[in-house]
Amino acid sequence: MPDVRLVNVTKRFGKIVAVNNASLHIYDKEYFSLLGPSGCGKTTLLRLIAGLIQPDEGEIYIGDRLVSDVPPEDRNIGFVFQTFALFPHMNAWDNVIYGPRVKGFNTDKAKTIGHEVLEMVRLHERLDAFPSELSGGMMQRIAVARALAAGAKLLLLDEPLGQLDAKVRNELRYEIRRMVRGLDLTAIHITHDQSEAMAISDRIAVMKKGKVLQVGTPKELYMKPKSVFVAHFIGESNFLEGYISSIREEKATIELRGGIKVQAIDKDVEKGERVVLAIRPETFIIERGMKKSKNSVLGIVERVTFEGTNIRYEVRLENQDLVVIVKPSLIGEWFNTGEKVTVSFPPEKAHVFAYPGAGLKEEISVE
Repeated sequence: MPDVRLVNVTKRFGKIVAVNNASLHIYDKEYFSLLGPSGCGKTTLLRLIAGLIQPDEGEIYIGDRLVSDVPPEDRNIGFVFQTFALFPHMNAWDNVIYGPRVKGFNTDKAKTIGHEVLEMVRLHERLDAFPSELSGGMMQRIAVARALAAGAKLLLLDEPLGQLDAKVRNELRYEIRRMVRGLDLTAIHITHDQSEAMAISDRIAVMKKGKVLQVGTPKELYMKPKSVFVAHFIGESNFLEGYISSIREEKATIELRGGIKVQAIDKDVEKGERVVLAIRPETFIIERGMKKSKNSVLGIVERVTFEGTNIRYEVRLENQDLVVIVKPSLIGEWFNTGEKVTVSFPPEKAHVFAYPGAGLKEEISVE
C-alpha cells in the first residue's frame, strides 16, 4: 500500500496562491484528514495528489514514485466526490463495475469484484437500484464501492459527507473508516468539520490560506496547538490578551487588561512580550461568590445554555473580558444568570502565544 509525500508544493491560479510551499508525509495505511475553512487550499491539494492539476513548484510522490507529471489514470487512486458523481442512467451494479470494465477485466472477474465491494458497503440487495432511488448515504456508499472496485490503493475523499444530514453523516463516517482499515488502504479525507476529522483520523493537517499550519494526531492538535488559529479551529478556546510582566522558573506571570495577573507555564516567552492566552472552556473552574485561589478572577454569569450533556456559561470578567465555560450537566452545581462567581484555571492548562502581528481578530478569522 502507498504512502504519499508532498515536498515544497506550490500551486497558483493567477495571483492567488492556493497551496503555498506545502510539505506532507501521509503514511501507508493511514487515515489522514486535511482540515481547514473553506478556501484554505484543501481541495486544491487533493486534486494535486490525484493528478487533476499539476504543481507549479515542488514534488509529489506516491510510494517511491515521483508522480508530479503522471496522469490520474496511472496513479492507482480512487476519488470520492462530495456530489456522489454517479452515472444517473446506470444502476448501482453498473456504476460499481464500471471501473473493472474500463480496465479490461474479463466478465467473471468484474462480477466477482462487484459482488465483493457491494457486500462490503452493505448494499448488495440494492444492486438494481438507480441513483435516484437511493438515499444520500446509500449513494455515497456506492461511490466508495466504485472507487474500491477499480482497484484503488489510495482513496481520496473530497468532503464525502458534506451533503448528508447529521445522523447519516455520523454513521457513514465510521463506515468509510471501517472499510479503509479493513482493506489496508491509505485514505486522505477533506473536511471543514473539525468534529468529523477528530473522530475518524489517525492524523490531521490543519490548513489556512494555502499553508499547512500543523500536523498531528487529534489529541496532539487539541492538547498542544502550536498557533492561535489551531487553538481556535480545533475545539474552542477563550483568548485573553496581555503581556509578560515577569518570568520565574518557566512560570510566566501575565498581566491582563484591568491589571489582573495570572500565571501560565511557558519557557519560550520574554518579559515585556505581548501575548495571547488560550484557555479551553472545560479547563475553567467556576465557583459561587468570591474565592481566593490560583489564577482566580471575579465575574458575573451573563448567559446559561443547557446543551444536554453540558451546560455552557458565558461569564463577564471584572476586566470586561467575556469567557465561555463548559461543564457537565449531571455533575456539580448549576449557576444562574446574574450570579457573582470566581473563575480560575490551572497554570499548566493555558497556552501562551505571541500576539499575532495582524491582530487577534484577523488571526482567528476563517475567511
